[in-house]
Amino acid sequence: MRIFGSERIDGLLQKLGLKEGEAIFHPWMNKAIEKAQQKVEARNYEIRKNLLKFDNVMNDQRKVIYDQRIEMMTAEHVSDTIAAMRTEINEELVGNFVPKRSYPEQWDMEALEREVFRIYGLHTPLKDWAKEEGIADEEILERLQKIATEQMAHKGAHYGDEIMRMAEKRVLLQTLDQLWKDHLLSLDHLRHGINLRAYGQRDPLNEYKQEAFSLFEQLLSQLREQVTSRMAHLEIQMERPMPTLEQMQRAQKMQEGRSDPALAPAADMVEINHAPLRAHVSPENRNPNDPASWGKVARNDFCPCGSGKKYKHCHGAIV
Repeated sequence: MRIFGSERIDGLLQKLGLKEGEAIFHPWMNKAIEKAQQKVEARNYEIRKNLLKFDNVMNDQRKVIYDQRIEMMTAEHVSDTIAAMRTEINEELVGNFVPKRSYPEQWDMEALEREVFRIYGLHTPLKDWAKEEGIADEEILERLQKIATEQMAHKGAHYGDEIMRMAEKRVLLQTLDQLWKDHLLSLDHLRHGINLRAYGQRDPLNEYKQEAFSLFEQLLSQLREQVTSRMAHLEIQMERPMPTLEQMQRAQKMQEGRSDPALAPAADMVEINHAPLRAHVSPENRNPNDPASWGKVARNDFCPCGSGKKYKHCHGAIV
């Protein structure tokens, strides 16, 4: 009532002579309360409607991303998608530093070399290319594309096509997920402050649509660049295969020696490799004065020599 009620409410209450804590039953007051309630509901309805309009902008972008992600997940491989991203990145690089219809003196080949090294990790003779007579941006783009394609072909030959296909899909999906989460956070920050544009006689909804579209374009550009760069710098570490049962049994038969096999003569190594395992001997058959008759002794058992110490602290101590 204080915010949405009529300005005459205060004067009306004074004329009626109402005291504090007294119930209000006057028809005029009931009508004023009803009108104030209608204003509140209309205001809340407009707020919800504007929120839906803002959410629709995000939902449109979400549909595009989710459709693309499902398509990537169900595809057998994403090599064509990554190759198209690599081509677009090369076109952007050449277009930014080698403008069309410009002279070679106007080309910024040094900056182009830095960007190529940052994305691909390759040292390219771009400055030497620019000195060639009659060369244009199309030839530079073609050579750059060839070098980038050969780099990925070398990785595919080294790691194998199957492993590269798995790596490409994983890199693409992980990069897309991370960038999409960052994009949602940016949209949320934008929506919290976009209403201030109304003070500049601008429609906050239209401003939000334009800013959100610009952020979405940046998302796609970052996706192309990061996927291309990560695939160019990709190094796959192959896990060692699990040992077979025969190899595990052979390893169990190896006897541990205190001496370094590298320093032992060949004859001693043969004896170590073919020495039989020490068998378990019952305590009554052990001679305390003959360690050779003890057989295999657990490290936490008492030493058979009769010293009263554990074997690991007596004859079984590691020197």
